[in-house]
Amino acid sequence: MAGHLPDEMQAETGDYDRLYGRLLQDQGIDLVPWAVVDGDFPPGLDAAEGWLISGSKHGAYEDLPWIRRLEEFIRAAYAERQPIVGICFGHQVVAKALGGKVEKFPGGWAAGRHEYDWNGDRVFLNAWHQDQITEKPEGAEVVARSPFCPYAALVYPGGAFTVQAHPEFDARAVELLLETRAPGVVPPETIAEAKRTLGFPGDEARLARQIGDFFREAA
Repeated sequence: MAGHLPDEMQAETGDYDRLYGRLLQDQGIDLVPWAVVDGDFPPGLDAAEGWLISGSKHGAYEDLPWIRRLEEFIRAAYAERQPIVGICFGHQVVAKALGGKVEKFPGGWAAGRHEYDWNGDRVFLNAWHQDQITEKPEGAEVVARSPFCPYAALVYPGGAFTVQAHPEFDARAVELLLETRAPGVVPPETIAEAKRTLGFPGDEARLARQIGDFFREAA
């Protein structure tokens, strides 16, 4: 857990660990949370068989002790070919740890349902980010993209799979974020467009299967 959801949101949805638990409930994956944002790190690489790195309100480029330590942990796990999944901030911090570049995107915010070209398929997922990967690490393969987000999902040869969007966010989660985190931060026109997309169907179940398959194939 590289961050926490707003307290007002947690009262209804729980924190990231609850959201990922629901997303992956049919995938045979047992999740144990470590709140690295609070300095609570796994005791070692043998503490789990694989790693899922969550979203965060922080930027992967911030010079914070826990982010530096997380990058070191990612590089160590990657060197041992332990499977790593990164979501939003997790997507970005894996890229940064492995030689890519992350920046505050001059094109602004993505919020609500977005369409992605996923190796030729149309995939719809909820997004919530202003930062983006602007240079991908060498060897990382782009498997999803959009006009707004050219590095929407990456697969790494050493065993990492990362996604910019939030498959763990359903429509209600985005609605709560629009109520608690968006005002004064996300432009009004972006908020309005995100609200318009709340009822659209999405492909969260597809991403849950992909994450499950990725961990199983790496085992």
